[in-house]
Amino acid sequence: MATIKDIANRLGISVSAVSKGLNGASDISDELRQIVLDTAVEMGYSTKRSKKEEHRKLCIFIENMEYDTENQFGYDIVLGFKQNAFRHKWDVDLIPVTPSFQLSEKYDTFMLRNGYCGAFLIGFALHDEWMKQLEHTTMPTVLFDNYIKKNPNVCYIGSDNYEGIDLAVDHLYILGHRKIAFLNGSLHSMVSEQRQEAFYNSMQNHGLEVDEECTAFGYYVADSAKYHVPGFLSAGATAIICGNDLIASGVITECQLRGFRVPEDISVIGFDDLPFSSMLNPPLTTVRQERIELGKCGYVILNSLIHHIAISKTLIRPQLIKRESTARIE
Repeated sequence: MATIKDIANRLGISVSAVSKGLNGASDISDELRQIVLDTAVEMGYSTKRSKKEEHRKLCIFIENMEYDTENQFGYDIVLGFKQNAFRHKWDVDLIPVTPSFQLSEKYDTFMLRNGYCGAFLIGFALHDEWMKQLEHTTMPTVLFDNYIKKNPNVCYIGSDNYEGIDLAVDHLYILGHRKIAFLNGSLHSMVSEQRQEAFYNSMQNHGLEVDEECTAFGYYVADSAKYHVPGFLSAGATAIICGNDLIASGVITECQLRGFRVPEDISVIGFDDLPFSSMLNPPLTTVRQERIELGKCGYVILNSLIHHIAISKTLIRPQLIKRESTARIE
């Protein structure tokens, strides 16, 4: 492992200058400080300070996801991670990030400068700047619903989307549905891509044809329904699987506005099992993600990476929650 002296020799500067750069001293230039941090990351340096118990710090970076209240998807994930981390005497900072923040701050140098031992990244898009940097990061990092190949310092955690979608298709198949539509979430999302592939695979395995007029990418919001549900209904769909519960709530509303009864005329299935889903009219059949457990496992995996146990992927099994928004087709 590199030392301060190694960094100083590489850069041709004094040990004291390196120390100042690593510790945020104000009497060196911003340019030199950044060079010191970049070089320290490149050489695999980690501070002794960050390993002491009083400086045990982890970070949750969150983007494109709401997390302030229990009805929001990110709330339980953050809570589960913090609960496990605090139990093991880690301090946790929660930092919302934007694409512009990622362009202005390099991931590894931000982590090193702020003394973080590892991070949990939630809600990041495939095209984000930090996703590219994670291909070579030396920082222990856990990604929720994203995957980086061939880097032993990075792990992916999520729910098994293939099993979750198959549970939904199988449930509808048993109820007699053969014309099943799928309103997915956003493009450029690994989760959306997996669920789209899972839908095609499950339909094929059940001997069902996929009508291209009955599949669409939208956004993970209720408003997506009004742009796609009319086409699904016109194509004769008897059931609609949705990329999340928010989309499903919009689908139920849109169907009812057009005179279709749920579930008598059309069945609807969501994904996530957010708290509000049981209070919809009718209560929503959905695929549950155990979000508290995802957060807790995120910490366990990150702690393993910090202790040099390389883990590639961890998937939590989803569960189908049957409520009144699905029914046998007449």
